[in-house]
Amino acid sequence: MEKLNFPTLLDVIGELFSDEISIAVTNTKEYIYYRRSKRIDLKIKPGDPIKEGTIAYKAISFKQKVSEFINREVYGIPYHGMAVPFHQDTELVGCVLAIYPAYTEGKSVVTMKTSDGWKPVPFEMVQYIETKDRKTHVYSKEYEGTHSNTLQEFEYLLPRKHFIRCHRSFVVNVNHIKHIYPDTHSTFFLEMGNGAKIPVSQSYSSYFRKLLGF
Repeated sequence: MEKLNFPTLLDVIGELFSDEISIAVTNTKEYIYYRRSKRIDLKIKPGDPIKEGTIAYKAISFKQKVSEFINREVYGIPYHGMAVPFHQDTELVGCVLAIYPAYTEGKSVVTMKTSDGWKPVPFEMVQYIETKDRKTHVYSKEYEGTHSNTLQEFEYLLPRKHFIRCHRSFVVNVNHIKHIYPDTHSTFFLEMGNGAKIPVSQSYSSYFRKLLGF
């Protein structure tokens, strides 16, 4: 079989992702590949230098994965993104980026679907979000409803300083955690303000402890 070249391989990998996600690859100084999505285009071209303040710049500088919101001052449009550095023979040679549209711009509510219509709930009133039965459920103290977003999309939509992924099925608002109780295998569970018990899985426990400082 003819050898698959690098850009073709990345194009094929890109087909596995949502049409809303742009993909880029850099070396330590410039972009070497860019695949724009239908929803967001930073108009990057191979050969463009890595700009200071971008997630690519931070991933290369700090030599670690970076995931955050970047405002419009850098590329003219705001975006969310994740950049993961990669190495060759222990030497840092570049990073790979996933670029998402900035759903948060101008939004401060989650509009959940209820049994009798739709209810806009301010971000700060959302206690937790759960996926079950192939649906995404949103809970506040007074309301419960569903939403078309996935948990991954909500991770980019909601303010990161308040909302934390604690399980493959849950994102919680740390301002509504009432108690934290130890559980088996060095994990724990959360009691929320509405009385719900939320598990923190082992894969998220150390990250969760670090963010909350205990």
